[in-house]
Amino acid sequence: MSIEIVPDWIANLEDEDIAFIKKFLQSSGSLKEMARLYGVTYPTVRLRLDKLIQKIQISEETAAEPYIGLIKRLAVNEKLDFDTAKILIAEYKKQKGVL
Repeated sequence: MSIEIVPDWIANLEDEDIAFIKKFLQSSGSLKEMARLYGVTYPTVRLRLDKLIQKIQISEETAAEPYIGLIKRLAVNEKLDFDTAKILIAEYKKQKGVL
């Protein structure tokens, strides 16, 4: 697949997220199998999948606002705390006159 036709939600994922999706598909979506492959518990895999779902949803929801998408992705990836993310987004919207 050429880079021009890769959907934004895929392009916004990190390499480890893509690897997780590949293993998930190869294991027929079995979270139990994923836990075995990664050597972690089922709830840990479920949490990882939930975070991945959040990343995809954020990418879809914020396509028109890339800055907001970036801030939300940083928060989901735990590179920015949620309180700071909320403040940055609120200030951004205030500057744009959205609020």
